[in-house]
Amino acid sequence: MLKIYPVETAEDLEVTRSILCEYLACRESETSIFPRELQSFRKQLSELPAEFSSPDGCLLLARDNREPVGCVGLRGLGDNICEMKRLYVTPEFRRRGIGKALAKEVIEKAKSIGYAWMRIDTFDDAAQALYASLGFKEIEAYRYNPTEGVVFMELKLA
Repeated sequence: MLKIYPVETAEDLEVTRSILCEYLACRESETSIFPRELQSFRKQLSELPAEFSSPDGCLLLARDNREPVGCVGLRGLGDNICEMKRLYVTPEFRRRGIGKALAKEVIEKAKSIGYAWMRIDTFDDAAQALYASLGFKEIEAYRYNPTEGVVFMELKLA
C-alpha cells in the first residue's frame, strides 16, 4: 500500500537523500547536465532539507509496503510562489501512478501553506505530460536553466 508523508526523521532524510542520489545518477545519464548545475545539485543534497524546510517548504517521501519508492520537494520562491522540485520515482516502481500521487500531495501541501502559484521546470516529456494532466501550463523561463529542452510550467493554486 502506498504511503506518502513528510520527511521528519533523520532516517527518512537519509532515505530521501539516497533516492535523490539515484535521481542525480539518472539525470546525468539521460541528459548533458552542466557542471554548475551538477555542483548545485550535490550541494543541495549535502544540505538537505535546507530550502525544503518548513514552514515554506517540505520534502515528501513515498513508500510502497514500507519500501522507499520516490520523493518530491517543495520550496518557496517568494511573492506567494513555490516550486516543485526533484519529483522522482525509482525505475522499478514507475508507471504505477506514484509520481502523480506525489505531485498531487505536494500540490495540496503548497495550498495548505498558502501559496497562490506553483512552478516547475523539466526536460522530461513524460513529466511534462504528467504536469499538464494536473493543470500546469507552459510559461516563459522564470530562472536560468542551461539544460537543453527544458520547459517551464506553472499551476494556479488559489
